[in-house]
Amino acid sequence: KAGTQRLCPRKNPHERASSYHGASITGRSTRMDIPRKNPTFSARISPAAGLDVLSRHEVARLRDASGGGLHELLRRCALAVLTQGSHNDDARAILEQYPDFDVQILQQDRGVKLELGNAPAEAFVDGRIIRGINELLFAVVRDIVYVSTQIEAGRFDLSDSSGVTHAVFEILRNARVLRANVDPNLVVCWGGHSISREEYDYTKKVGYELGLRAFDICTGCGPGAMKGPMKGATIAHAKQRRTRNRYIGITEPGIIAAESPNAIVNNLVIMPDIEKRLEAFVRVAHSIVVFPGGVGTAEEILYLLGILLHPANAGLPYPLIFTGPARSAAYFEQIDRFLKLTLGDGVASRYRIVVGDPPGVAQAVRKGIERVRSHRLDNQDAFFFNWALHVEPEFQVPFLPTHEAMAALNLHRGQEPHRLAADLRRAFSGIVAGNVKEDGMRMIEARGPFEIDGDSDVMAALDALLQSFVVQQRMKLPGSAYVPCYRRS
Repeated sequence: KAGTQRLCPRKNPHERASSYHGASITGRSTRMDIPRKNPTFSARISPAAGLDVLSRHEVARLRDASGGGLHELLRRCALAVLTQGSHNDDARAILEQYPDFDVQILQQDRGVKLELGNAPAEAFVDGRIIRGINELLFAVVRDIVYVSTQIEAGRFDLSDSSGVTHAVFEILRNARVLRANVDPNLVVCWGGHSISREEYDYTKKVGYELGLRAFDICTGCGPGAMKGPMKGATIAHAKQRRTRNRYIGITEPGIIAAESPNAIVNNLVIMPDIEKRLEAFVRVAHSIVVFPGGVGTAEEILYLLGILLHPANAGLPYPLIFTGPARSAAYFEQIDRFLKLTLGDGVASRYRIVVGDPPGVAQAVRKGIERVRSHRLDNQDAFFFNWALHVEPEFQVPFLPTHEAMAALNLHRGQEPHRLAADLRRAFSGIVAGNVKEDGMRMIEARGPFEIDGDSDVMAALDALLQSFVVQQRMKLPGSAYVPCYRRS
């Protein structure tokens, strides 16, 4: 039976055991001269939704804390799931809050168990782990093992574009995201985790309208614009008495710790890198809705538009809508201006801007998805995975944002728009890494800001866009200081 087995809490001279919902947790003394520690809980848990048994080799790698093992990756992703709902977007800060947290895999005759040591107590109620958190924890194990044994082990030719796409397909299929014999109904929602309350409420209203029309929601799984549409859709689905709803969260190891899964996600997928994560989004989506965001949202927009601008995708219907409350109109004007300046006026034909009209957004999505359905029927393409979409290798090869790689980006005109979009996307990816991801932040601390170069008007437009993000507090969560991680060479 799925559940939690209580273990003895960790002891040290400054800790005492206390009762919390019938379970033993650890916490520091309440003396005023000793700082209070986040309460923790240790337990063994069984999978609530089932998990295939693991081999001894897989268990050994998951327990291996060396450079060749997967234990540290498992630990970081598991902690992100256990702290879902956190408003801290600094991965290192979360790890520092629970420095003694550990997770171990136990392979037993009846299957797999997880042994959690000094886990956040908020993940437990009355001594038992919350079921949704249980499911997402074992999804973490599933994806880490699958990527290690199938993708990274060389089963697919990742130097070939088709091989990458098949790898993305297999990860999604293994995660049971792909559903055959279901009409197109999956709306991917992009947007920032650091948005205003008004913008967040607007994402809920749009999600509500989408839910009333029986659409499922897929996001990056974090807070803000990734949570709002799911929350709104949940109420609408309940009103429509719709069951078996899908709230899919697609993330990757470098992001999940900074954007912990929100509590509504019921299908979590951890892709091996940002490029495969983005390809997963655009392959499963039947329509994409973009809410206000920051650098990460700009990266997603450039990724998709770079693909759609390729001549091979010219006749492919792909509903793309930018939307936000009326007060966010200036934000989309800035995005629209930047895209037209860098990629040409023709880029505007691939998206539609709808401001302050949640029902209008949902109606536009419905009409767009009807066109997608007709096109796929005519071309005998699958509903659950967009095989017909042509994706160039430059959008698939993982980009490691080192100082050398950022300096080598070609941000000059005189090349095809989809190729310029690819390097602009990489530039934004580097800026995301330097601001949010642990490895990127360490690199900036050690060597200083990245240096990037390009045509003067392109660079001026990039600077203006990023500065507007700073003014609107879209680079970090409100209240935290933003320090630029790049400069023009």
